[in-house]
Amino acid sequence: MATVQEKKRKESPTTTNAPNRQRNAKRVKIDEARNILTQASDKALNNNGELDVSAFVKAREFEIKAMEASMGASKKALSSRAFQQVPNELRRRTASHNVKKVPKKLRSRAVREMKEDNTPTVTSRRRKPTRHMRLRLETAKSLQKLHARQKKKRAQAHERKAAEGDPEKSAAPAPPIRRLKKNILSKPDEPPSKFRKRQKHKCWLPTHIYHAKRAHMTEPKHPLWRFAIALTPTQKTYRKTHRAGSLRGCVAWDTSYMSTIQVEAVEASLLGLFRGVGVDEDALVNKRHGKWRRGTRSWQGWVRERDGEQKWIARVKIVWCIQHGSSLGTEAAASTTKSAKRRCFVRVHPSAFLQLWTELLKVAKMQRPPVVVEDLRFEIGSLELTGPGSTEALVAALTPLKEREESLEEESAKAWSSLGSVTNPSCLPSNAILSFSVSDPRLHYPPRTIKQPRSESANDELLQVLASWPPDRAQNPPSIFDRTARLTASRLLPSQKAINRRKGDAMPDEYPASAPSDPQIPILLTATCSSTTGGQGSWTLLLPWKCVLPVWYHIMHYPLSTGGNPCFGGLEETRQMAFEHGIPWFPGDFPGTQAGWQWEMMERAKRKADWEKRSKSKRVTWESLDLGHGRKGEIGTGWACDWEYLFNPTSTPPPALDPPSASQATTTDSSTNNQDSSKSTHAVPETSKSQAAVTTLTPHSINHLPLPLSSTILSSPSSPPSNIQHSLTTVHLTLLSRGNPTICARIYRLPTTSPQFRAQWLALANLILHSPPKNQRQPKSSLNISNRNNKILAQLPKNESHPLRTQQTAISLLRTSSHPASAVENHIIQPGDPSYPSVPNKEDLSGFVTTGNFDLGQGKASAIGCIAIGKVVQQPDKQQAGLGSGNEGEDGEEGKAGKAWKAVQELENKLGKKVVGRLCVVRDAGTAVGRLARWELV
Repeated sequence: MATVQEKKRKESPTTTNAPNRQRNAKRVKIDEARNILTQASDKALNNNGELDVSAFVKAREFEIKAMEASMGASKKALSSRAFQQVPNELRRRTASHNVKKVPKKLRSRAVREMKEDNTPTVTSRRRKPTRHMRLRLETAKSLQKLHARQKKKRAQAHERKAAEGDPEKSAAPAPPIRRLKKNILSKPDEPPSKFRKRQKHKCWLPTHIYHAKRAHMTEPKHPLWRFAIALTPTQKTYRKTHRAGSLRGCVAWDTSYMSTIQVEAVEASLLGLFRGVGVDEDALVNKRHGKWRRGTRSWQGWVRERDGEQKWIARVKIVWCIQHGSSLGTEAAASTTKSAKRRCFVRVHPSAFLQLWTELLKVAKMQRPPVVVEDLRFEIGSLELTGPGSTEALVAALTPLKEREESLEEESAKAWSSLGSVTNPSCLPSNAILSFSVSDPRLHYPPRTIKQPRSESANDELLQVLASWPPDRAQNPPSIFDRTARLTASRLLPSQKAINRRKGDAMPDEYPASAPSDPQIPILLTATCSSTTGGQGSWTLLLPWKCVLPVWYHIMHYPLSTGGNPCFGGLEETRQMAFEHGIPWFPGDFPGTQAGWQWEMMERAKRKADWEKRSKSKRVTWESLDLGHGRKGEIGTGWACDWEYLFNPTSTPPPALDPPSASQATTTDSSTNNQDSSKSTHAVPETSKSQAAVTTLTPHSINHLPLPLSSTILSSPSSPPSNIQHSLTTVHLTLLSRGNPTICARIYRLPTTSPQFRAQWLALANLILHSPPKNQRQPKSSLNISNRNNKILAQLPKNESHPLRTQQTAISLLRTSSHPASAVENHIIQPGDPSYPSVPNKEDLSGFVTTGNFDLGQGKASAIGCIAIGKVVQQPDKQQAGLGSGNEGEDGEEGKAGKAWKAVQELENKLGKKVVGRLCVVRDAGTAVGRLARWELV
């Protein structure tokens, strides 16, 4: 008797949830709209069977009207309203009945739809005020009248003074220029009274209001580096940022939180200052870096402490100010500039600002003549752009001023105006600098798309400009180094009302004409080339703090020639672009530095709080993790990159390893600094107490080694430095197989305590690296299906028929006919197979992953982490590790260990020592599966 087959889908229950009810109601509505009522033709016949023409026509008329009504109803049932056609970036949670809030191209449709369904519309002028609104209106009117009376009294008093005395003396005096104190931390300008209470413990960036409406910001009570910084846009922008940064468009960031320090002295003292903080000697002396010392190039590198352990602080950018005649390179100019004072900008990340400021002050006092150090954090803002359309957007926003007299800035201005068609800043000379003055971008608003040159002659001219680079031969000293020029540009900025008045006086479709009173905004542009081949470069724009907002709005609203507008990014997008370019992000990927350690403690506190707020049934139990071969429990703290355990695995984690509270870790200053800042109404700079608190050393004296030093140590491991045991270096990890490493993943070197483990991992690496291409490889689906089917069929009786037996027979026939036996035997082992190697022991732990995700640029997962370079260079002795001894076997030297070590040697010789030295195993925290990866220094 045939058995009744079970239904593939279960019947839906009688009680459905709310989404199902809504979906069913919509389906019923559509079905009813599509139903057309008809009338039987029998009613058109009379009793004698004759056709009644009038009744027949009426019946057809009813059917035609029913069909027309159904067509209209079905069209309305499937159509969407005007406010539902708004683009993603303009959508809001609730729709508005005000048609003026809908884009212009949809307003006529919205008005028509509202008239058809009698939607009540409200105009703000005719809205009946509520009780609270009426009170606010009356208060506003009374304040307006009071202000008008006071303004009238002031005007009358001014007229009386002008009539009594000299009209020139009666003019209103200019506001006093606040003197910038030397060698003392600066304070931000006092914010307006409207926003003063919101900036007690932090400082707003120039574009804060723009970002606060469109992005997730830092918590008000827990700012980041004493600034309110945008973390990430409220929309989903991971793929959008990747496309804009590499394929089409551009991404812009407001990086005004980056700290700028100015040093001023004679050139010899400045060179001594940079030499004292660890700037490369080759850059200070070699002729190859002569353009940087003249001021036509920028330099990026690491600086360190002068005394003590000489720990590395951070990566900085240094820009020299050009002197008159110095760019010509003549001997006479060189002799005249030896005694003249020069200026330099030192740009550093805010997390390392206080540490670098302390070192610069200490070294500056040792120079003769001494060096003057100035804090320009709240005087100079900056923007950063990357992507194929970054140059086009900047060229449209920055319009050079036309000088009446011949000026050396014309060369820079001409070169800048010809770069509109450049799609990658990396094609410019490395670390090139452009400096000139621009007009107010609001005078050229709304922006218009630049016409891209299409002729071959224009392309040839662009190539000639890029090859010769005229700004190297003739540039004036950048005006942005002059404090008077910066303050003048900020104070001469007209109000938006004055700009709108000038726009109204201009002709249609024309920008207002320039006026002599227009501000001259000094700017400085630096082009940063990508470290990877074919990667996108970036632009860094330095300009006065109060001039950032007009330039930002012009860039954000610029219509790119490729379509769309530039998109903005936050801190997460900065990390994403650095990750896709294979560049470590400071400070998150540098835990060996003081700033990186503070970032790790802050992130560790967040991850611990996320783990603790989960219920016990939904969070990882670190103690019960099975790593195989009787090893239980996670290595170190599961939610942290446990660097303390890495350098001291024998000791138990002390209570001090618990991460600090978020309030203690969000800023670079100590709690005493927060108390000092709460006494004033605006952000107060760091005090001497906070300077002493910040200089605390990281646990176990962990330090960071930059890329040049790490490369030198790996090239000559026979003579490592003394502090190599507690040194970390940053690496880029590329997985050789599947997997997606995440933050806090464990990085192991290949096993050194067991020859069997090491041989298994080397054999797996040999299979992966020497496997045939994917199109020649046997489909893994057949192997997976066969393995799964064998387990199922083993549980069934041999005589019982089953569909899986037919499928297994087909797979075996296909395997014998189209795939040789060697391809089946040599398939790559996947996690889950009994023969897949286990993760190495805790003695082989060498580092942690600090950033890991799926790389959209490479199309596969990758990661950035830090490893203890001492564990890579100084491998344990084979006899001590048990690799060459025969204690495990019964035959002594010919035992199992000896045979395994011979197999290890054969595999290492087959792969090569260089390849084996760069192999590692990556395991996510809370899992027992390891993945093979290759690391490279970055």
